Amino acid sequence: MRFAPQVKIPATYMRGGTSKGVFFKLDDLPAAAQLPGKIRDQILLRVIGSPDPYAKQIDGMGGASSSTSKTVILAKSTQPDHDVDYLFGQVSIDQPFVDWSGNCGNLTAAVGAFAISNGLVDASKIPENGICTVRIWQKNIEKTIIAHVPMAHGQVQETGDFELDGVTFPAAEVQIEFLDPADDGEEGGAMFPTGNVVDTLHVPDIGTFQATFINAGIPTIFLNAEEIGYIGTELQDAINGDAQALARFETIRAYGAKQMGLIQEIAEAEKRQHTPKIAFVSAPKSYVSSSGKQIQAEDTDLLVRALSMGKLHHAMMGTAAVAIGTAAAIPGTLVNLAAGGGEREAVRFGHPSGTLRVGAQALHENGQWQVKKALMSRSARVLMEGWVRVPAETLE
Repeated sequence: MRFAPQVKIPATYMRGGTSKGVFFKLDDLPAAAQLPGKIRDQILLRVIGSPDPYAKQIDGMGGASSSTSKTVILAKSTQPDHDVDYLFGQVSIDQPFVDWSGNCGNLTAAVGAFAISNGLVDASKIPENGICTVRIWQKNIEKTIIAHVPMAHGQVQETGDFELDGVTFPAAEVQIEFLDPADDGEEGGAMFPTGNVVDTLHVPDIGTFQATFINAGIPTIFLNAEEIGYIGTELQDAINGDAQALARFETIRAYGAKQMGLIQEIAEAEKRQHTPKIAFVSAPKSYVSSSGKQIQAEDTDLLVRALSMGKLHHAMMGTAAVAIGTAAAIPGTLVNLAAGGGEREAVRFGHPSGTLRVGAQALHENGQWQVKKALMSRSARVLMEGWVRVPAETLE
């Protein structure tokens, strides 16, 4: 029996924030994958190495975690006053599907750099030295993001002294602005889909909890750590090594998704792993981060732990950080109360790998809260570029 040679596809492997992913230019994909559908998903699954019943992704580019099982497709923007269209696919590790329901805020930090280096930004907009402002259209959520990418000698500056907890080595700082990050009322309702900053969430056979449901950056369910049996300083092993705890979180997430209007039936949550996120908050406490760094209570305004794709994240998802900053800026949310209440435009929160500062500008107009902008700093770096290969039958 003869087997066809593998298909080569130009690709770049990049770190953005605390995530890694495989980046493609849309027009470099095989023709059948340049449109949404079965072939595109099959290719991305095979590139990453999914579905993998061993949950290791050995036969692919994935790193066996939600932070490293990611793909990005970029193209010159079709939107007025934008440079690049950014489409994100979260690849399931052990199931045969790609979740297109949300953005990746961490990989957003790499989008501008890739776009500049790959001819997706008009050369007239790129300075020899200084900052290149890249306007990104995030296709998953139909929002504008602005990346401020440092340039040196006509090239993207990747090295620098900016340190990001959760990333081992320093790099160049990339400032990111998420414009109008709250949902505009299409899927799942407005910024607060129930109309409340705090709701009661009843989960059969598990319990009843206070919850803040918010659509900002990414749909997120916030709970109080103490109500669900935690103190807020937990690291990954405390939760990811506990199968019962993970199952409990997933059940709570499913019922929260239904209350947010994101799904109609609880079973639908199984095929919607990327959104909503679920996180728990607490007041500041001292703890030792996963790298051994001592975090003092006075170093933070609050503590947040968040789960992604069924596991506790090793740091914090960028989109969830937008949700944290937004919720912190609005009096009365669980996030705001954990940070001490009142009005604020920025918070520094503690996560398993350290701390992160995020800002948000909230306004109360016509009886509703609006957030015009959320800001944070990240870094990005090309790790490898060339081609990925997939078996020919992947395109069938």
